[in-house]
Amino acid sequence: MIRTALISVSDKEGIGEFARQLSKLGVKIISTGNTARLLRESKISVTPVSEVTKFPEMLDGRLKSIHPNIFAGILADRKNKKHMNELKKLNITPIDLVVVNFYPFEQAISKNSKLREAIENIDIGGPSIARAAAKNHENVLVIVDSGDYKEAIEKIKNKKINEDDRIKMAGKALAYTARYDSIISNYFNRLNKNEFPDTMNLTFKKIQDLRYGENPHQSASFYRNVFVDESCVANAKQLQGKELSFNNILDIDAAFEIVKDFEKPAAAVIKHTNPCGVASASTIEEAYRKAHQTDTMAAFGSIVALNRNCNAETAKLMKELFIEAVICPKFEKAALGILKEKKNLRLLETGAIKKQKTTYDLKRVKGGILLQTDYYPELSEKNLKAVTKRKPTKEELKDMLFAWKVNKHVKSNSIVLAKNNVTVGIGAGQMSRVDAVKLAVMKSEGKSEGSVMSSDAFFPFRDGIDEAAKAGITAIIQPGGSIRDKEVIDAANQYKIAMVFTGIRLFRH
Repeated sequence: MIRTALISVSDKEGIGEFARQLSKLGVKIISTGNTARLLRESKISVTPVSEVTKFPEMLDGRLKSIHPNIFAGILADRKNKKHMNELKKLNITPIDLVVVNFYPFEQAISKNSKLREAIENIDIGGPSIARAAAKNHENVLVIVDSGDYKEAIEKIKNKKINEDDRIKMAGKALAYTARYDSIISNYFNRLNKNEFPDTMNLTFKKIQDLRYGENPHQSASFYRNVFVDESCVANAKQLQGKELSFNNILDIDAAFEIVKDFEKPAAAVIKHTNPCGVASASTIEEAYRKAHQTDTMAAFGSIVALNRNCNAETAKLMKELFIEAVICPKFEKAALGILKEKKNLRLLETGAIKKQKTTYDLKRVKGGILLQTDYYPELSEKNLKAVTKRKPTKEELKDMLFAWKVNKHVKSNSIVLAKNNVTVGIGAGQMSRVDAVKLAVMKSEGKSEGSVMSSDAFFPFRDGIDEAAKAGITAIIQPGGSIRDKEVIDAANQYKIAMVFTGIRLFRH
């Protein structure tokens, strides 16, 4: 039986109608501050919390509901005679239903609010009430989500609230308080510039359940990190196409993270999280055409990312190809008209591209996680150290910087060949560096002549340089740092290949 309800909500969506239905059922409603005011204005009978506590709300609303007359009413075990006798002796009414949500701290900090405003949006009473009600869920139903009002009122009307309902709602309330506290603690860690605190609280919001995981026998869901405020797959809007799969999401993420690195129009074609081709050009349609042509066979069933709006010209190039998904800032109306004929093609919009200054890269191992900053220093011609007799030409320098940007996103050991801001061949995920060179040359299908080569780590032996020379590669960009750097440099000099060191390794596991 629900006889008495405590309602204290910051988000007041739907609360008026829910409270009205409770009132019609004869439920006594206790409420706080603005919530009580709203209910009174809606002609709903409400008892102010101050009337229950016999104490005024104070400290500009910081103290309202934290009082024994409230918490004893929530926490009392109805099956415990001692508890019930104590309530009777002190004239405290048991509270059977708690409806609560918290001050909008997350919204406050998303607007870059000042510290004082953020602090005033830290809710104290709400989380305490929700936690107390969840603890005593056998006797108290707790609701923290307005989406649950409709189902809850029907079950209350029909007296069908069961133990499973109570446990489900208690779990939801505790997850809600945990998420809220995580957001606050992470905010203070950022203020303190504490990148890696002793306790790392991460909180994710479910976006959707997936049909299955990497393989059909695995179940899976997709969650969004609430602290990420940049253009990415987790924040994208799907316009059309089949439901995203686990593997689609991984590939879309890999593709879009590449093109975000480029200021000029750029396109990436991805398979199994590695690029088949990447290109930058004066127009987005030209960038896509060149990226696709890098490896047309591998591009079958690929994911495409663009860092410009998809226009009609680009859509026409895609129309006759088998593509799983396309992600870009926006699809122009004409492009949508062309691509809508491909009903299964997944189209995702991110809005204008924005990047977050500091983010984390998280990898899971059994029993734990690895956390690192997701940051690479900006690289320009000024950062490069020429180590060979022949210095790179201006065109070679441009291509080397392009290849280096792409190389950041290729699984190690990795080699990227490029010419005229287009990838020519990519060797990914090899156990030896020389094999990565051989694979990149093989994938170039004879187009490696006159290209430049980027390596994600140093060359441990000169054999990689020997293979590059056979393929007609004219310049190499690599981190350096091998005990055999001199041997490698001597090999480059022998073939008149220009070589520069970056001092930055690009391992990607």
